[in-house]
Amino acid sequence: MSLIQNIERWGEAHHPKWLDLVRAVLGFFLFLKGVDFINNMEVLTAMMAKSDFLGSLSLGLLAHYVVLGHLVGGAMIAAGLLTRLACLVQIPILAGAILFVNASAGILAPYSALWISVIVLALLIYFVIIGSGPLSVDEWMRGQPLK
Repeated sequence: MSLIQNIERWGEAHHPKWLDLVRAVLGFFLFLKGVDFINNMEVLTAMMAKSDFLGSLSLGLLAHYVVLGHLVGGAMIAAGLLTRLACLVQIPILAGAILFVNASAGILAPYSALWISVIVLALLIYFVIIGSGPLSVDEWMRGQPLK
């Protein structure tokens, strides 16, 4: 048995139902953040332009990846549909937000979004490991007979 299958089996066996509420709130938060970024696309690109590393990339393409990742990935995480994949798509976005955007402001800066980004990244990594849980579309689909 592969390492990934062992992690999936362990995650499914050790997943309390209350964590499904946390997963749904996390997905809804990411979805709303995607909507916020759509409404303020110039603010998003300005934040990314501040970083020396990100300044060399195509900011328009990167901004669209962030928005699409948050919208689609957030909805999938909230519903519990392909949760591990949706979280994996979100992890580079949050890692980039922590390393290149929020870290320049500092941890102790007033109204710092760094703590929120760190918490969201930790939750994403956690849900990559344990999966979607018993109250999810994935679990419902497992219970359906194949036709």
